[in-house]
Amino acid sequence: MHYFIVSVFFLLTPLAAAKAVCPVCTVAVCASVGLSRWLGVDDIITGLWIGGLAVSVIAWTIDWLNRKNIRFFGRQPLIVAGYYALILWPLYYYNMIGHPLNKMWGVDKLLLGIAIGTIGFIAGVWLNSYLKKKNNGRVYFPFQKVVMPLGALALLSLCFYLLCTLKILN
Repeated sequence: MHYFIVSVFFLLTPLAAAKAVCPVCTVAVCASVGLSRWLGVDDIITGLWIGGLAVSVIAWTIDWLNRKNIRFFGRQPLIVAGYYALILWPLYYYNMIGHPLNKMWGVDKLLLGIAIGTIGFIAGVWLNSYLKKKNNGRVYFPFQKVVMPLGALALLSLCFYLLCTLKILN
């Protein structure tokens, strides 16, 4: 448990100035996925961070294409589908998804975690935008853009850790 707390602390400690969904967020999410698998954390929690990573990389890619003025028909849906395919196909191919005993609420834990992590990360980005808009375009605290999405994932991780540890709703 103390590994989880230390990991969350280091993830929420900003390393550099941040942009919309920034490289700092992406690196933090990547590190969290690797760390959680290495520590043997439940697959639903790993899935949360994979979902957050997917959103971060998708937003980063779309922003990069916008800055390079690269536009084509169906760009955003193709990028979203492409990244999720790149994530889900290897997980399925290596039998990490689909094991009948690795389910929560009747859904594969990794898939459920990816879906909830995607929604949670987007909610954190939206909350940051809402708070910034409410405060005349200014953030309430330094590195708010990093803390909101990663904080949402950390809070979801804590909730699912407690659910899985206490065997509630499994």
